[in-house]
Amino acid sequence: MNALLDLVAVALVALATVLIGVYGLRASRTTSDFFVASRTVRPVWNASAISGEYLSAGTFLGLSGLVLLGGARGFWFPIGYAAGYLLVLVFVAAPLRRSGAYTIPDFIEARLQSGAARRVTSVLVLLIGWLYIVPQLHGAGITLVVVAGLPPWIGAVLVAVLVGGAVAAGGMRAITFVQAFQYWLKLTALLVPVVLISFAAAGGPHEIDPATVFPPAAGPGGIDAYETASLLLALLLGTMGLPHVLARFYTSPDGVSARRTTVLVVAMVSVFYAVSSAMGLLARVLAPDLAQPGAADTVALVLPSRVFPGLAGELLTALVVAGAFAAFLATSAGLVVSLAGVISQDVFSGSVRSFRLSAVLCTVVPLAVALLTAPAGLVSSVGVVFVFAASSLSPMLLLGVWWRGLTARGAVAGMVTGAVACGLALLVYAAVDGVGLAAPYLAQPAAWTIPLATAVTVVVSLLDRHGPPTRTDRYLARLHSPERL
Repeated sequence: MNALLDLVAVALVALATVLIGVYGLRASRTTSDFFVASRTVRPVWNASAISGEYLSAGTFLGLSGLVLLGGARGFWFPIGYAAGYLLVLVFVAAPLRRSGAYTIPDFIEARLQSGAARRVTSVLVLLIGWLYIVPQLHGAGITLVVVAGLPPWIGAVLVAVLVGGAVAAGGMRAITFVQAFQYWLKLTALLVPVVLISFAAAGGPHEIDPATVFPPAAGPGGIDAYETASLLLALLLGTMGLPHVLARFYTSPDGVSARRTTVLVVAMVSVFYAVSSAMGLLARVLAPDLAQPGAADTVALVLPSRVFPGLAGELLTALVVAGAFAAFLATSAGLVVSLAGVISQDVFSGSVRSFRLSAVLCTVVPLAVALLTAPAGLVSSVGVVFVFAASSLSPMLLLGVWWRGLTARGAVAGMVTGAVACGLALLVYAAVDGVGLAAPYLAQPAAWTIPLATAVTVVVSLLDRHGPPTRTDRYLARLHSPERL
């Protein structure tokens, strides 16, 4: 009965995704509809869609597991995720919307007048996007294994087919409707069980000892200063370098709307992080046996039925399963939309037909990787993407928006340096299995890879005899001038 309810929940989410996508497809006619929803998405709707795609498998399943495992250490992730949008709000949201670009490579080429800089940016965007999609597909597989005993490849293939079909059919406009719906579904799917479990725990036989929920070793006193600072730096700046996050700001009507959207996003994701973290705190009291690698990511799926045996627990679990699949679908769809736009314009003709072909290609590649690899911790997998984005793309975006001296050669040198340094650090850390004096600096390299990439960008730009493009001042004025002027 339990497995049947869970599969029905998955089927209903899939059906809702298809139906809402069909509704969006009816409104998708032009190239602008497919790439940026004709820049007509209003703040509340856009904020719901951004929150829907940003709250990934790592948040829906992994965050509660991380709090279960690490106590107070786990809270640095939601703090960094939410605060990252404050940097997006202050530094890049409105300027990127005013740039008139469709994608990050579009912006870089317009800002630096360089095809080489555009190509390097496109490669990094694809790498970041594909690395982010893989954990979503792994999460779908984990969910169906836990709740229905199905092979993990079924969940990955199901999400890939739904996402690829929805994006290819309706592009950005259709996916906007889908993602906005999925945010509210995800919030409801965790909020209802957390509230009910909290009431049950308050009136049950469980002794809630603060030392159990937050033992001293898992509190602030047990946190390594370098590790925490580097992690926060990666999360704060990594948000700015995620292609699916930035692509949504191109759909706002103007820069003011983009700023309002970001404020709403901060509020929406903060509420969700509070709910997801609460699930982890409850599990520290009610299901401490799950505090082990591999099992911790399943806590949101397992805890409701432990607290409420019988039909009530099964219904709550089905609700959580529905929310989990909404998370996988929403994030994967946002990534595929942003990547399809890049490939369509850089490799093909930039038409609606090429966008649809690109959407299929952008789904097949991460699906193949997901089927050939074993899932790691969902939060740690997503964390790697944030570190890589913060080291490679974020410094260049900040300098591109705010420093007139940036040159194409400087941008290329900085992006390559950051990407290579970050990639090598993570590979070496995996090769030595986290052993050695340098292990902390390799596990969390953002504290040195981001300054390194920034310094290389600035130095090479200053030494570049060609200097910045001749139209730099005019372009920067466009980025920073309010629309009413």
